[in-house]
Amino acid sequence: MNYESILIEPVLSEKSNMMRESGQYVFKVDPRADKIMIMEAVRRMFKVNPVGCRVINVASKPKKLRGRPGNTAEWKKAIVKLQKGETIRVFEGA
Repeated sequence: MNYESILIEPVLSEKSNMMRESGQYVFKVDPRADKIMIMEAVRRMFKVNPVGCRVINVASKPKKLRGRPGNTAEWKKAIVKLQKGETIRVFEGA
């Protein structure tokens, strides 16, 4: 698995924006990726030094679409903590 395909997209929510101020970044990641692969992908893609990673499997939730019951998709979320003073410039708008 190459490192570009591990990180699918950043999670942009109110909570993840507050976490970004403390040096923690949230990503939607490939379900087959583990912590070491995720940290290495962040290190290579953004040229920063991650010090920790937490991985959460997000379960599906029930929803209705046009009156029919269904479920949202399951996905994997990673919270990557960077060294103090480091930021990912893509998120900061620079």
